[in-house]
Amino acid sequence: MIGNRFTEFIPEKNPEQSTFDNLLDIFMQLMVITSGDVGEALSWLTNLDKQYNISNEDYGIGDFIEDLRSKGYISDKTPDGEFKLTAKSEQSIRKSALEEIFGKLRKSGKGDHRTSHSGRGDEMSSDFREFQFGDSPEQIELTESIRNAQINHGFGDFMLTENDLEVREREMKTQTSTVLMIDISHSMILYGEDRITPAKKVAMALAEMITKKYPKDTLDVIVFGNDSWQIEIKDLPYLSVGPYHTNTVAGLELAMDLLRRRKNKNKQIFMITDGKPTCLKQGIKYYKNSFGLDPKILNKTLNLAAQCRRINIPITTFMIASDPYLQQFVREFTEVNNGNAYYSSLKGLGNLVFEDYKRNRRKNL
Repeated sequence: MIGNRFTEFIPEKNPEQSTFDNLLDIFMQLMVITSGDVGEALSWLTNLDKQYNISNEDYGIGDFIEDLRSKGYISDKTPDGEFKLTAKSEQSIRKSALEEIFGKLRKSGKGDHRTSHSGRGDEMSSDFREFQFGDSPEQIELTESIRNAQINHGFGDFMLTENDLEVREREMKTQTSTVLMIDISHSMILYGEDRITPAKKVAMALAEMITKKYPKDTLDVIVFGNDSWQIEIKDLPYLSVGPYHTNTVAGLELAMDLLRRRKNKNKQIFMITDGKPTCLKQGIKYYKNSFGLDPKILNKTLNLAAQCRRINIPITTFMIASDPYLQQFVREFTEVNNGNAYYSSLKGLGNLVFEDYKRNRRKNL
């Protein structure tokens, strides 16, 4: 009999490549948890391999370390000879965070990043409307218009009138400047719960998304404990918690200063925190109070929230804690700023940040 017989295709196995990829995924996750300490991550990986048999007789952890070095993921060309991450690894970690947290980006069409303003814009929409005087000819959708003509006038003598014409909406794209504030106070690792690692992953994923999908947007990342300072995107894997209180005021002041320098009309602040403000800096001294909501610290924080509102900078707070009095603080803070607030678990933090980023980009022009 002439023809083809199809059977199940079984690709050739490449144990070394498969094992390397599996180990690389785990290694990249460990690098975030260990704040970029290659030695500690490899020690953890060796213990995990001993427990779960990730490697095999043909390809062990020693082979993996050598491949990491030969493929440019780590380097030992340092004064002390210790392994350090390379720029390739830093970018790979951000990409991995993006795929883990914002994987749904692959399913979305071009142009999610829009305002609510339609008309003679610069990007196609999926919406149609009737032709109006002033619409450009290239906006007319021929397929939809001809279909309307056939419905309205029948199939006999073809006739196309102005009332049959449909045009595709166009939407204006905008540029947005965002400051992401990350709380690195001691409470982010308190009570046995690691809150800083998910926060770092969200920051890396957001940075990678903006860099790749919205290159005209800007993202500045700042951290706040007793003080506040700006960090580079490449430094995110190395971020760790310190023995700090929570100086939200310092964070907001730095965020406002950074946004003042940006020329975009759309400006916003995202703040990831798990607690209340507990610290102020007065001259060279620190005023601290971790017991409840101190009126002196609270009033200063709310004043800054009001200032942001007056200069049209909305603040979105992602509170990764569920204490009722903390939620009360967030509600009051959000009301003063006219911003947004989410009370998120660590698991859902990434999706909330992404959705709010898109929503804010759509509503402003």
